[in-house]
This record gives sequence, structure tokens and C-alpha cells, in this order.
Amino acid sequence: MPEDRRKLCPAYGTHLPSNSLLLCLHTMKKNVPVMMDEALGYLEERQKQDPTFTYEVIVVDDGSKDQTSKVAFKYCQKYGSDKVRVITLVKNRGKGGAIRMGIFSSRGEKILMADADGATKFPDVEKLEKGLNDLQPWPDQMAIACGSRAHLEKESIAQRSYFRTLLMYGFHFLVWFLCVKGIRDTQCGFKLLTREAASRTFSSLHIERWAFDVELLYIAQFFKIPIAEIAVNWTEIEGSKLVPFWSWLQMGKDLLFIRLRYLTGAWRLEQTRKMN
Repeated sequence: MPEDRRKLCPAYGTHLPSNSLLLCLHTMKKNVPVMMDEALGYLEERQKQDPTFTYEVIVVDDGSKDQTSKVAFKYCQKYGSDKVRVITLVKNRGKGGAIRMGIFSSRGEKILMADADGATKFPDVEKLEKGLNDLQPWPDQMAIACGSRAHLEKESIAQRSYFRTLLMYGFHFLVWFLCVKGIRDTQCGFKLLTREAASRTFSSLHIERWAFDVELLYIAQFFKIPIAEIAVNWTEIEGSKLVPFWSWLQMGKDLLFIRLRYLTGAWRLEQTRKMN
């Protein structure tokens, strides 16, 4: 195999990264350079300041119809596959399904999930790291820190229509009533998990689209995994993939589905083996 092909193949050696960053993309060719430059700029600078900090970025292209993978792959060529890897799914699986694929391809001791639209800035991962450390001692090395926009709720309500605000409150009630207690913002895409927590939760995950965050936290609470909710900076980004009414309706149906499937025993939570 030619040398230039070899260095683009994933490397699974003994020097594994301390952190994995997962980015799920769907037809976001124009967003890739801005997002990757910001992420890698932060990660490279942090590594210069702290040589013990190592990382990998895993980009999961969730069945894009444009050249998202091709653009992302240029960063693999530039930084090498130890630092950047691209997983291309032929068929769209949904955000949860794509993130799950990335989780089980990751090698980091801690795994950061981040939305690819840049709504949350990467330096805020340090807030999540502190929140994660504050949960120690971690039972079975499991802990989760969730980014939260709950502190911005009043400002958000002022900018939203009455109908969207009503949908938001309805969704929050259903989350609390059916699935997850004590977490005010389940849907923020900025989450940091220890490797063991990621293994335990994603091994049991069924929902593959937008409500997967709720099932993820439902599973975590079932296994009594410590969870910290941490306020992060957040910016409203135009061009969201969600269509408000139909997305909320689908997520509401998913919440009811999650509750009923676990309640009836159709889905069961059992101890799962760890990722290698």
C-alpha cells in the first residue's frame, strides 16, 4: 500500500488519545471549514500548552447529499488520521445513530459530543471537564457532564413566538413526566462522557433521531451514573435542521415510545460489556 494511503488509515496503537470529539454532519459542506478550523485551532493550542492533552476528532457524515465527507477528509490529510478521522454513512441514520457509530469508533478516555453548527464554543469543554471532575469519585469510572442552556431560558422565551414557547414547555413537561428527572436541558448537544459511561449508555440506546439525548439520560439515571448539568455559552444559529412543529411532535411521540417500551419490558437494560 502506498505511503500516502497508509497514513490516512485509522491507527489503533498503544498511544491512545485522552479525548475524543464527535461531530455529526448531514449535508453541511459549507459549515465544515468554519467548524473544523475552530475545533482544531482550540485543540492544537491546548495541546501546545499541555503536552499530556491528546485528542482525536471523529467526523460522522450521516448520509450527506453533498461533498461534506470530501471537505472533512481534507482535514484528515492535513492533520493525519491519529487526529482526524471521517466516517461516511451511505444512508442517513439520524443524529443518535450517527453519534453511536462515532462512539464505538472512538478511542479517547473522555468523549465529547458537540453540535456541528457552532452554537456552543469548544473552549466551554473546560467547564464540562470541571463539572465531570466535581462528580468524583466516579462509580465504575462512569460520569456524564451535560452542557445546559437552561440559564438562557428567559432570554430565549422573549425571542420566541408564543406557539414555540408553548411547544418548548410541553416538551419539557413530557421529558420530566415520562423519562428524565432533574435535568432542565436534555437537548443541548454539548455532552462529555467518560469512556465507561459512553459504553454503558450507548450499548443500550435504541432511539436514533433527535430524542436520543432523552433516552441516553434515561439509561444513565437507570444505571445511577452521576450527571452534572453545566451552564454553557450558546448562540442561536440560523438554518437549524429542525422544523419546529413537526420536530416537537416527533420527539413527543418518541418520548412516549421510550417510556412504553421500557415499561412493558420490550426494551430491557442489562449490564453491558465495556468497549476495548
